[in-house]
Amino acid sequence: MRNLIVLLFSVLAFSVQSQDLDIQGHRGARGLLPENTIIGFLRAIDEGVTTLEMDVVITEDKRVVVSHEPYMSPSICLDPKDRPIKDIEAHNIYNLSYSEVVMYDCGSLGNKNFPKQEKTPTNKPLLEEVINTVEFYLRENNLPNVAYNIELKSTPKGDNIFHPGVEEFSDIVAGLLSSKLDITRYTIQCFDFRVLRYWNKVYSDVTLVALVSNAKGLDKNLEDLGFVPSVYSPNHTLVSEKLVNDCHAKSMKVIPWTVNNLKRMEKLVEMGVDGIITDYPDIAKALK
Repeated sequence: MRNLIVLLFSVLAFSVQSQDLDIQGHRGARGLLPENTIIGFLRAIDEGVTTLEMDVVITEDKRVVVSHEPYMSPSICLDPKDRPIKDIEAHNIYNLSYSEVVMYDCGSLGNKNFPKQEKTPTNKPLLEEVINTVEFYLRENNLPNVAYNIELKSTPKGDNIFHPGVEEFSDIVAGLLSSKLDITRYTIQCFDFRVLRYWNKVYSDVTLVALVSNAKGLDKNLEDLGFVPSVYSPNHTLVSEKLVNDCHAKSMKVIPWTVNNLKRMEKLVEMGVDGIITDYPDIAKALK
């Protein structure tokens, strides 16, 4: 009887935790539709995500575009004449106006790493266009709000080549978001800790997410960052129960990326993570 009671409490705890789990659609629903596109974000919503994860870059005319790379990737985009892209420097988004950016087809090629992805002509949208469309879709379909987890694609080597410097990049994005969303509706994430330090200083009310791909460990990464962010977001292979407990002890949530296998998702939930970032929100639905 005692073992049965323990089992029941364990199942209940797992169920409650799953209900609170933040399911984030990585670049929308990359496993199903072209990444970082409006159709992909709407599909992620239909699959029940609680957060839309996306990346942003800046055009020559200072527009905020949703794109993982600061250039047109040869693996997923065709040039305005539907030709393969060979030289990424010639297709640097920071050197293109948005009227030029929309001429590229970044959906017809599909993505060989995601064989289930539907090939369909589409372009890289503006962040404001994504927000406007998503908010309208939620209202029209009487759906609950979703959050936006927005990564600034910044690197020290890319400053003033593929994107503005940290301050200008951040200020452009912050200005747009402040005009579109309540501060509680979005988080800012970055691998470039310079960006997070700037936001922590200038936009201290914004929830910040430290993206981590290295094996330095929690303490060293927090030392390098210089403050404790609200969310620690490591590659899922770096997650252990100890890491989760250590982060929680510092009042940080743990949301690993990018998890596409259901068994791995379930294992991470058992470890106590607060969310899952996945290319397949249709698979992650099983966690709820």
